[in-house]
Amino acid sequence: MITFLSSIFIKNPKDYQSPAVRQAYGVLCGGVGIALNLVLFLGKWIAGMISGSIAITADAFNNLSDAGSSIITLVGFKLSGQKPDPEHPFGHGRMEYISGLFVSVAILIMGFELITTSIEKVRQPEPIESSPLILGILAASILIKVYMAYYNRSVGKKIGSAAMNATAMDSLSDTISTALVLAATIISHFTGLLLDGWFGILVGLFIFYTGIQTMKDTMNPLLGQPPKKELVKKIEQIVTAHSTVHGIHDLIVHDYGPGRLMISLHAEVDADGNLLELHDEIDNIEHELQQKLNCAATIHMDPIVTDDAEVVQVREIVDKIVASLGEDFTMHDFRMVKGPTHTNLVFDVVMPFHCAYTEVEVVKTIKQEIQEKIGRKYFAVIQIDRDFS
Repeated sequence: MITFLSSIFIKNPKDYQSPAVRQAYGVLCGGVGIALNLVLFLGKWIAGMISGSIAITADAFNNLSDAGSSIITLVGFKLSGQKPDPEHPFGHGRMEYISGLFVSVAILIMGFELITTSIEKVRQPEPIESSPLILGILAASILIKVYMAYYNRSVGKKIGSAAMNATAMDSLSDTISTALVLAATIISHFTGLLLDGWFGILVGLFIFYTGIQTMKDTMNPLLGQPPKKELVKKIEQIVTAHSTVHGIHDLIVHDYGPGRLMISLHAEVDADGNLLELHDEIDNIEHELQQKLNCAATIHMDPIVTDDAEVVQVREIVDKIVASLGEDFTMHDFRMVKGPTHTNLVFDVVMPFHCAYTEVEVVKTIKQEIQEKIGRKYFAVIQIDRDFS
């Protein structure tokens, strides 16, 4: 259904990187979600009133809250599409993440309320009624929620939306919770066991767990997280495809919402190269990144010596020493400062956040290795960096 509707209401529906297309998908999926959740609420509410089941009634209001969550998602996509203004020069793209956070909070509140209500039902159990109509409503609800989880996850993956992924997780949790309610209704009908409250607690716990997971997924972009490995690799491929660039480091990606990336990096170029020509080439690379990745890019040139045999040889040895500490250790900004009695090797070492060594231990180890493998007259001056990519 979503594919059919997108072909009607969305221009160029397969251009998933376009902000306008992303916004259109968010509004479309939000609208469909509101309609389906309202239908599910009405059906389950009727079934809950007929059967007297607290689990079915609570599941109905869970769907009503889902309709509210869909409204939040829809509004979030609309707000995220607003153009930059003086107060928000980087745009409003993070409104999509904030809407996903609100959805997560709604899930947590619903889970908590269901748990407390179900505990009362355990203390004072009451028999529940079942009929083909009630079972049919629950079964149909499961199928609808499976479809909603599928299309939200599918669209969320295509447009890279944390809010859509949160909605998909919400739909999946609803599928499992309704399946538990259906199981409780069937078991109670055939055995007479009053399991309504106990199954309601299970449903509530699962909803609460889902809320925590979706909150984590939506908070990470707001707090700041490393870019995806695929994006880092693509940036490296674009930049290093130019022969004037020998390597890159200090890559930082600022995420101001889907389609609103700002990239900064250092590119290593020949120290003896023509400055104007190198600057022109760096400008071309920045424009290429902007066109291919829909981002703003700033590149700093780092000159490196490539025609001094001693510098090249020593740099290769130091690079191997640093790499021996672990696959995530790298070196950059290497230079040699020669004096009458000793030579300083000045460079930066990128150290991963999760490391068994302290910064002091890393520096001490590298210095010892340099003097043992290169010579006593070489002294290392090391700056520790962290990997932001």
